[in-house]
Amino acid sequence: MSSTAAKETKLTAPHGSWKSPITADLVSGSDKRLDGFAVDSLGRIVWIESRPTESGRTVLVRQAEKEGDKPIDITPKDFEVRTVAQEYGGGAFCISGDTVIFSNYEDQRLYKKSISSEGSDFVPLTPDYDGPLVCYADGVFDSRFNRYLTVREDRRESSTNPTATIVSVDLSIKNVEEPKTLVEGNDFYAFPRIDHKGERVAWIEWGHPNMPWDRSELWVGYISENGDIQNRTCIAGGDPLIVESPTEPKWSPEGELFFITDRKSGFWNIYKWVESTNEVLPVYPLNAEFSRPLWVFGLNSYDFVQNHGQKNLIACSYRKQGRSYLGILDVTLRTMSLLDIPFTDLNNITSGVDCLYVEGGSAVHPLSIARVILDDQKSKATDFSIIWSSSSIDSNYRAYLSSPEVIEFPTQVPGESAYAYFYPPTNPHYQASQEEKPPLLLENHGGPTGEARGILNLSIQYWTSRGWAFVYVNYGGSTGFGREYRDRLLGLWGIVDVNDCCSCAKYLVDCRKVDGERLCITGGSAGGYTALAALAFRETFKAGTSLYGMADLKSLRGDIPKFESHYIDNLVGSENAYFERSPINFVNKFSCPIILFQGLDDTVVLPSQARKIYHALKDKGLPVALVEYEGEQHGFRKAENIKFTLEQQMMFFARLVGHFQVADDITPIKIDNLD
Repeated sequence: MSSTAAKETKLTAPHGSWKSPITADLVSGSDKRLDGFAVDSLGRIVWIESRPTESGRTVLVRQAEKEGDKPIDITPKDFEVRTVAQEYGGGAFCISGDTVIFSNYEDQRLYKKSISSEGSDFVPLTPDYDGPLVCYADGVFDSRFNRYLTVREDRRESSTNPTATIVSVDLSIKNVEEPKTLVEGNDFYAFPRIDHKGERVAWIEWGHPNMPWDRSELWVGYISENGDIQNRTCIAGGDPLIVESPTEPKWSPEGELFFITDRKSGFWNIYKWVESTNEVLPVYPLNAEFSRPLWVFGLNSYDFVQNHGQKNLIACSYRKQGRSYLGILDVTLRTMSLLDIPFTDLNNITSGVDCLYVEGGSAVHPLSIARVILDDQKSKATDFSIIWSSSSIDSNYRAYLSSPEVIEFPTQVPGESAYAYFYPPTNPHYQASQEEKPPLLLENHGGPTGEARGILNLSIQYWTSRGWAFVYVNYGGSTGFGREYRDRLLGLWGIVDVNDCCSCAKYLVDCRKVDGERLCITGGSAGGYTALAALAFRETFKAGTSLYGMADLKSLRGDIPKFESHYIDNLVGSENAYFERSPINFVNKFSCPIILFQGLDDTVVLPSQARKIYHALKDKGLPVALVEYEGEQHGFRKAENIKFTLEQQMMFFARLVGHFQVADDITPIKIDNLD
C-alpha cells in the first residue's frame, strides 16, 4: 500500500480520543525497574529487578545458563533485595566468585548466599537490631582478610541524623558480630574500592552543606597488617581553591587509581592518580559528562576492558547534548574509539569476557541490559543482543511509538537556551483535523538535580498514541550539560525551572506544534513542586498533576532526611524565599484544576504536603482531587497504583481541559468542586 493510500484510511478524530493498544495495563504491568547488575565468575549477569506485578518487590535474578531459557530467581518471596541507605538506596548487592552478598529490605541486614546452589542457605552477616535500624550499601569483597567492606548508615541513635561510616564485615566467623568501623567522621561516604592486592582502599566522602555533585573528596588509605586503614591521603577535592566533585574511583588491574571529576572544565571527565608523584592527570578531556549525580549508590559509568594484549583500555560512556556515546578509551594513546550500537542513552557498564554489558535504551528500546561483543582489537562492536528488558513489547506496537525530537528553546535569560525532548502525537490509524492542534502534557523530571532522558517510556507513549503531544524538559539545573548548566538552579529553585517550563510550552505554541489553550503540566517529587509552582505563580498552564510533590518548602525543610537536609537551602536560599516560593502560601493565585497523588509511607515528602494543598484548593472552590495510596513510598511501585494514576490523570485532563472523549473505559474519580 502506498503512503498516500495509508493516510487516506486514517480516521479523523479529536486529539486525545484515539484508541491505542498501549494501555495502562500494559504500562503498569510490563514496566520493571532495574536496580543494578553485575557479572558472576562464569560470565553470567545477575541483576535486581523491581516487579510492579508483585507490589514492587525487588528480586535478585541470574541469567539462564542456556540461551532461550528463563532467568532464575536467586531470592525467594520472603526476601527483597533493597537498601534504604540515604533513602534512595542503590548498591544493594555484590558478587565475588559464586557468592553474593545483599541487603534485605525488611530488616536491612546483609545476607550471604551461593548463586548457583538453589538449595543453599541465606546466611545473615550483620546483627539483628529488631528492625531496619542499620542499613548497608555499596559493598566490596576484601579477599586478603576474608571480609566485606561497605558503607553503613546507623539510625539507632537518630533516624533523622544517622551516622555514616565505612565498616568491615567478617566473613570467616560463624557467629554474627558487630561490624568493625574503618572510616568515620564525615557526614557521607560512597565507593569504598580495594585494589587487587588488598593493600590500598579508595573512597569518596563529603559533608554538609554539600551534595556529592557540589563538592566531594577522594581519599586513599593504606591497609595495615591487621586490616586497619592508615596513612590516609586526600587525592582530589581537598583544595578549597579547586571546585570539584570527584566520584567513581576504581583500581585498574595494574593497580592504578582512576576516577571521574569535574575540576576546571566543569564536566565530569576521567582522571588518573599518579601515586609516585601524587599528581592527578586528565585521561581524555572532553566537554561531556562521563558520570551522573550520586543520587543512588553503585554507579558504574566505566570499566576496564579485559584483553590479552598490553593495552590499557577503558570502556566508558559520556553524555553530550542529550545523547550518550559508548567508547573504548586507550589510556596510553589517549584516543577514543566509539562503538556503533543501537542504544543512544547509557547508564552503567560492566566488562565481561570479550564483551561489555551495558544498561541503556533508545527511542525504540526501553531500559535494557545488552551484551556488546568486541572485535580482537577491542575497538569495534561486532554483535549486540539484549539480555534483559524493563518492558516486553513486540513489533506490533512500533507503529504507535512517537520518536522524540531534541529541541533547544530560548529561556527568559537573554542568550541562554534550555533543552527538552518533544514527542508528537503518533497513531497509524488516526489523525486530527488540520485546524486542531494537540493538547500538550509537559513533564519536568525530579531531583531537581536530574535529567530527562530520551529512551522508550511507555508512560509517554500512552499519551502520544492517544493524540497528545508530550514534552520532557531539561530545565536549567538539569544534569548532562556540565556544572555551569547544573548550577543555574542554585538559589533559584522555583524560578529557573518554572520559567524554563513555561518558556518551553510557549516555544511549542509559537511553533504551532500544540494548542495554547490546552497546556497541562505534571511531575513527580521535585518535578511535582515545579508543577505546583508553575500553576501557582504563572498562568501558562490550564491544569496540572503533582505526584508526591512538595507544596510547602519550609515544612519540607524540617521533614527532609539527612542526605538532603541542606540541599534545599542551596536551592532556595533565603528565609524569605522559602515563603515566597511555596505554593501553599499563595493558594489565592491558583486558577486552574489540579489532581494530586501521594504515597502514605513516603518519608521524603510527607503526605501532609499533598493534604495541605488539597484542602486549600478545595476551600477555594477550584476543581481538585487527591489520591492516596497505602503502602507506597516516594515513587509508586505497585502495578495497580501505577495504572490508576495514569488513567485518572488522563480522565482529569480530558474532563477539564481536553474537549474530547477518552476512548478507554475508565471510571473517573470524584473531583471536588466539579462533581
